Amino acid sequence: RDNTPALGMIPADDRQLFLYRQAYYAQTTAHLRRYSLRIDGFVSVNAPYAGGELLTRPFTFAGQELEINYATSAAGGIRVEILTADGKPIEGYGLGDCQEIFGDEISRIVVWKKGSGLGNLAGKPVRLRFVMRDADLYSLRFK
Repeated sequence: RDNTPALGMIPADDRQLFLYRQAYYAQTTAHLRRYSLRIDGFVSVNAPYAGGELLTRPFTFAGQELEINYATSAAGGIRVEILTADGKPIEGYGLGDCQEIFGDEISRIVVWKKGSGLGNLAGKPVRLRFVMRDADLYSLRFK
Protein backbone atom coordinates (compact mmCIF):
# COMPACT_ATOMS: atom_id res chain seq x y z
CA ARG A 1 0.00 0.00 0.00
CA ASP A 2 2.84 2.44 0.69
CA ASN A 3 6.30 2.53 -0.91
CA THR A 4 7.64 5.68 0.71
CA PRO A 5 11.43 5.79 1.05
CA ALA A 6 12.08 6.58 4.67
CA LEU A 7 15.62 8.01 4.75
CA GLY A 8 17.03 7.87 1.24
CA MET A 9 20.26 6.00 0.49
CA ILE A 10 22.78 5.70 3.30
CA PRO A 11 26.36 4.44 2.87
CA ALA A 12 26.63 1.33 5.04
CA ASP A 13 30.29 0.58 4.43
CA ASP A 14 32.71 0.58 1.50
CA ARG A 15 30.72 -2.16 -0.31
CA GLN A 16 27.05 -1.28 0.00
CA LEU A 17 24.31 1.31 0.43
CA PHE A 18 21.17 0.87 2.52
CA LEU A 19 17.76 2.05 1.43
CA TYR A 20 14.96 2.10 3.98
CA ARG A 21 11.30 1.91 2.98
CA GLN A 22 8.25 2.52 5.07
CA ALA A 23 5.78 -0.36 4.79
CA TYR A 24 2.11 -0.60 5.79
CA TYR A 25 1.84 3.06 6.75
CA ALA A 26 -0.90 3.82 9.33
CA GLN A 27 -1.47 0.11 9.99
CA THR A 28 -0.78 -1.78 13.18
CA THR A 29 1.84 -3.75 11.24
CA ALA A 30 3.72 -0.60 10.09
CA HIS A 31 7.50 -1.08 9.92
CA LEU A 32 10.67 -0.16 8.04
CA ARG A 33 12.30 -2.48 5.55
CA ARG A 34 15.98 -2.26 4.72
CA TYR A 35 17.34 -3.03 1.25
CA SER A 36 21.00 -3.39 0.42
CA LEU A 37 22.51 -2.14 -2.84
CA ARG A 38 26.04 -2.77 -4.06
CA ILE A 39 28.20 0.36 -4.47
CA ASP A 40 28.08 1.26 -8.19
CA GLY A 41 25.97 -1.87 -8.60
CA PHE A 42 22.70 -0.51 -9.95
CA VAL A 43 23.41 -1.84 -13.44
CA SER A 44 25.88 -4.35 -14.86
CA VAL A 45 27.05 -5.83 -18.11
CA ASN A 46 26.24 -9.51 -17.61
CA ALA A 47 27.65 -12.57 -19.34
CA PRO A 48 26.14 -16.03 -18.84
CA TYR A 49 28.20 -19.17 -18.26
CA ALA A 50 28.39 -19.67 -22.04
CA GLY A 51 30.31 -16.39 -22.19
CA GLY A 52 30.05 -12.95 -23.68
CA GLU A 53 32.07 -9.91 -24.67
CA LEU A 54 31.95 -6.15 -24.29
CA LEU A 55 33.89 -3.94 -26.70
CA THR A 56 34.09 -0.21 -25.96
CA ARG A 57 34.21 2.59 -28.45
CA PRO A 58 37.61 4.27 -28.88
CA PHE A 59 38.42 6.69 -26.05
CA THR A 60 41.37 8.28 -24.30
CA PHE A 61 42.03 8.10 -20.57
CA ALA A 62 44.18 9.64 -17.88
CA GLY A 63 45.63 7.51 -15.13
CA GLN A 64 48.01 4.69 -14.45
CA GLU A 65 45.81 1.63 -13.78
CA LEU A 66 42.44 0.15 -14.74
CA GLU A 67 40.15 -0.58 -11.81
CA ILE A 68 36.96 -2.63 -12.10
CA ASN A 69 33.95 -3.37 -9.89
CA TYR A 70 32.76 -6.91 -10.71
CA ALA A 71 31.37 -10.22 -9.52
CA THR A 72 31.80 -13.71 -10.98
CA SER A 73 30.67 -17.15 -9.97
CA ALA A 74 33.28 -19.69 -8.87
CA ALA A 75 33.29 -21.03 -12.42
CA GLY A 76 33.25 -17.59 -14.07
CA GLY A 77 35.93 -15.11 -14.96
CA ILE A 78 36.88 -11.88 -16.70
CA ARG A 79 39.82 -11.03 -18.95
CA VAL A 80 40.56 -7.59 -20.38
CA GLU A 81 42.33 -6.77 -23.61
CA ILE A 82 43.46 -3.29 -24.64
CA LEU A 83 43.18 -2.56 -28.34
CA THR A 84 44.18 0.27 -30.63
CA ALA A 85 41.38 2.53 -31.85
CA ASP A 86 41.11 0.38 -35.00
CA GLY A 87 40.77 -2.85 -32.99
CA LYS A 88 44.26 -4.37 -33.01
CA PRO A 89 45.58 -5.84 -29.71
CA ILE A 90 48.34 -3.76 -28.11
CA GLU A 91 51.43 -5.85 -27.42
CA GLY A 92 51.61 -6.83 -23.76
CA TYR A 93 47.92 -6.08 -23.16
CA GLY A 94 46.37 -8.91 -25.17
CA LEU A 95 43.74 -11.29 -23.88
CA GLY A 96 46.36 -13.99 -23.22
CA ASP A 97 48.46 -11.48 -21.26
CA CYS A 98 45.67 -10.67 -18.78
CA GLN A 99 45.45 -12.62 -15.55
CA GLU A 100 41.95 -14.08 -15.28
CA ILE A 101 39.89 -12.23 -12.70
CA PHE A 102 37.33 -14.01 -10.57
CA GLY A 103 35.57 -13.32 -7.30
CA ASP A 104 33.53 -10.36 -6.07
CA GLU A 105 35.32 -7.05 -5.53
CA ILE A 106 34.35 -3.39 -5.57
CA SER A 107 37.87 -2.25 -6.45
CA ARG A 108 40.20 -4.59 -8.36
CA ILE A 109 43.20 -3.49 -10.41
CA VAL A 110 43.51 -5.37 -13.72
CA VAL A 111 46.94 -6.97 -14.19
CA TRP A 112 48.65 -8.22 -17.34
CA LYS A 113 51.89 -10.22 -17.54
CA LYS A 114 53.87 -7.00 -17.64
CA GLY A 115 51.99 -5.55 -14.64
CA SER A 116 49.17 -3.10 -14.11
CA GLY A 117 50.85 0.10 -15.28
CA LEU A 118 49.12 1.86 -18.17
CA GLY A 119 50.88 5.23 -18.09
CA ASN A 120 52.42 4.59 -21.51
CA LEU A 121 48.91 4.35 -23.04
CA ALA A 122 47.37 7.38 -21.27
CA GLY A 123 46.17 10.03 -23.70
CA LYS A 124 46.22 7.65 -26.68
CA PRO A 125 42.99 6.38 -28.27
CA VAL A 126 42.27 2.82 -27.13
CA ARG A 127 39.41 0.35 -26.87
CA LEU A 128 38.78 -2.17 -24.10
CA ARG A 129 37.57 -5.69 -24.79
CA PHE A 130 36.11 -7.57 -21.84
CA VAL A 131 35.73 -11.32 -22.33
CA MET A 132 33.50 -12.65 -19.55
CA ARG A 133 31.96 -15.92 -18.39
CA ASP A 134 29.26 -16.07 -15.69
CA ALA A 135 30.17 -12.54 -14.61
CA ASP A 136 28.83 -9.05 -13.95
CA LEU A 137 30.88 -5.93 -14.68
CA TYR A 138 29.42 -2.99 -12.73
CA SER A 139 31.90 -0.20 -13.37
CA LEU A 140 35.41 0.65 -14.46
CA ARG A 141 37.72 3.60 -14.02
CA PHE A 142 41.29 4.63 -14.60
CA LYS A 143 43.18 5.92 -11.60
